[in-house]
Amino acid sequence: MKLLIKNAHIIIEGTYRKADILSESGIITDISDVLDIVSQTEDMTVINACGNFVIPGLIDLHCHLRDPGDLESEDIYSGSESAVRGGFTSIACMPNTYPVIDNEETIKYIIEKAKNAKARVLPIAAITYGSKGEMMTDFAELKRIGAVAVSDDGKPVTDSSVMKNALIEANKYGLALISHCEDMYIAEGGAMNDGEVADRLGYKGIHRSAEEIMIARDIVLAETTGTFVHIAHVSTFGGVQLIREAKKRKVKVTCETCPHYFTLTEDAAEYLGTNAKMNPPLRTKQDRAAVIKGLADGTIDIIATDHAPHKAEKKALPFNEAAFGIIGFETALALANTYLIKTGVMKTADLIDKFTVNPAKIFAIDSGCIAVGKRADMVVFDPDFEWTVDVERFASKSKNSPYNGFKLTGKVLTTVMDGKIVYDCNNI
Repeated sequence: MKLLIKNAHIIIEGTYRKADILSESGIITDISDVLDIVSQTEDMTVINACGNFVIPGLIDLHCHLRDPGDLESEDIYSGSESAVRGGFTSIACMPNTYPVIDNEETIKYIIEKAKNAKARVLPIAAITYGSKGEMMTDFAELKRIGAVAVSDDGKPVTDSSVMKNALIEANKYGLALISHCEDMYIAEGGAMNDGEVADRLGYKGIHRSAEEIMIARDIVLAETTGTFVHIAHVSTFGGVQLIREAKKRKVKVTCETCPHYFTLTEDAAEYLGTNAKMNPPLRTKQDRAAVIKGLADGTIDIIATDHAPHKAEKKALPFNEAAFGIIGFETALALANTYLIKTGVMKTADLIDKFTVNPAKIFAIDSGCIAVGKRADMVVFDPDFEWTVDVERFASKSKNSPYNGFKLTGKVLTTVMDGKIVYDCNNI
């Protein structure tokens, strides 16, 4: 199977150029200013990018597919369909499923089911059995079976001794450890950011210190053991600053944030209701500004979606009782383009790295770049296409997005994985 992309606008090592891209059997075989293929055989597909960007397939290090356990909210097939519509060709699913992804059987289930998925599904295994924070799972065995990282996401590893040993063990086997930083004793019962808005609405708040205390602890553990830690969904000014200072000391720490933390603030709870409820919660304007600065100066390495689908009834409950989380695959790149590129905060090349090169490096994924000899995972992206979000047209089974009705700029036109078209906006 051959695929030829004509009239592409690509970025290689920060340099912009126009080129044609040829792939064969899922591998990029040629990148030239102009490729004149004399004979187009029956097994060749041609895409005319029409001068739009062709970027590497996006990599999401943090999503929830609810499979196994809650197939009404999402499953591997629907989640992967939603992912490729947003330009993601590799998605790493968190282990807080039912049962928890902490054993060989569950990982094999995911890998087998993902063979027919639109995107490449990479299982993240739990740090502790049942994500209870007590007994560590068998990292060596989980990696051998196919886990790409470990995390108890949704539940922090409260016991610092367990976390210390987990960092050492993950480092030993070359597994990235993703930490959900939340002091549950401070956060317990909270529904949104602790502050004036929560007080006005009558909701119990989650203080920023719940996140920052645990970020500080994990930085100390990584620094004193010489191990690597990846901090999930950073949302506060203090959290960004702690990581910035740690990086200056050469601590082996990386981190991610999500589009909702650089596009929304706690005020959204007043007009978006429970679709503005996530964990960590939306914070203040100061926190949002700090996240944006962290993205611009390189403190924040990655943009992940934290795609968290829920059935409508779970979001229809009163705010204090409703489920945390929002869906994110189909809006992530457009939100980043609208709020970070079109505003002049970041350069396109630097932004794309946060979706591709950086996550590939952290997770040791053989993808994330456009180069001869690499996987033909590519996305045709029109940075100037204006569209209005309509969640009813999304592929995800769930529709819990705060962005319904938002006008965004930047649209994924075509997604290619392993040299095959897995999404074409003209064929939905």
